[in-house]
Amino acid sequence: MTEEGLFVSYSAPGDLVEIGDSDGKRAPLLKVVEPSPDRVTPPCIHFGTCGACQTQHIAHETYRAWKHGNVTRALNSAGLDIVVQPLVDAHGEGRRRVTLAVKHGVAGYHRRGSHEVVAATICPILSPGLSGALAFAQALAAEMPEKWLSLLITATETGMDADIKGPLHGNAGLNARLASIAREHGLARLTAEREPIALYRTPRIGMGAVATANLPPGAFLQATAKGEEVLANLVLDGVKRARKVADLFCGIGPFAVRLASRAQVYAADNDADAIASLRKTAALPGLKPVTAERRDLFRRPLVRSELEPFEAVVFDPAFDGAASQSAELAKSQVPRIVAVSCNPVTFARDAATLIQGGYILVRVTPVDQFLYSPHVELVAEFVRG
Repeated sequence: MTEEGLFVSYSAPGDLVEIGDSDGKRAPLLKVVEPSPDRVTPPCIHFGTCGACQTQHIAHETYRAWKHGNVTRALNSAGLDIVVQPLVDAHGEGRRRVTLAVKHGVAGYHRRGSHEVVAATICPILSPGLSGALAFAQALAAEMPEKWLSLLITATETGMDADIKGPLHGNAGLNARLASIAREHGLARLTAEREPIALYRTPRIGMGAVATANLPPGAFLQATAKGEEVLANLVLDGVKRARKVADLFCGIGPFAVRLASRAQVYAADNDADAIASLRKTAALPGLKPVTAERRDLFRRPLVRSELEPFEAVVFDPAFDGAASQSAELAKSQVPRIVAVSCNPVTFARDAATLIQGGYILVRVTPVDQFLYSPHVELVAEFVRG
């Protein structure tokens, strides 16, 4: 960011730079005239051409302060004055899921601000479980040079799980060739738009020491295993000793299952496959009762009368937040609420709704599992005033 308020990609705080024509908000970096002491050598050879990482060139402590500041600024902009806890590093072994672009026989990441695909040969932010992801994606691209697709690959305990997204329109012959490529690269499963192409092993994901769950095709997961662990521990701490808990936007149940080790849980999500997976996991011995319901919480949030039995509510919505559900929670008398968010801006909006309803925001903890990107998770605790 310049003194004039222009955002300059790939600059570092304190750089003296030469920039191109701006649009009033952004300007391209043409040359670093005098580098800042906070500028470091990026760890990836693709940095600057690949658009996936944006801050590999910034010193670690400066990067942490910037990410922490993003949360603080979002809260302050919504009128929320609270001391944000220190940023928790949750990168762990690296990203366990990655979305790769496949276009014209090339597999990799999009060039920043472009639909062009940059062929990637290495990616230092991926976990060891995705060490074969780039080679598999390139083999897939070579088999379908006319296609323009994206590929979601997840590292699981039984091998990589890949889901092809886009207009595949496969036939029996193509599917057989894709299945063969999947087998050669050691995949556990290959699907297209969640429809099966090949299943060699059932993809499974551990949920701490509590359980192991079957992973539905294309299901949502936290970006890193460490991130899920950190978020879950903050959630468990936030609900305190609540004996009856609601987990809203629950996905396959990484919070619900851990909560069920000590509390009765109601869990809701609109993804039918995720709910089916959670029901199977919740039937494992040693867990307290879990009621899992498919429900669109954006159109049909839990209302005040439905919320009253719970001693704590956890909600973890998608990027757009949970405006409708927050409005209903604000009317309730639930003693404790724990919010998990991947978007500080929509979280701040929802938090303001809860506070206007009489809740007190007592803690906000930012969690960094999206290394080298602007994205940051957070966990917040509210108590009924």
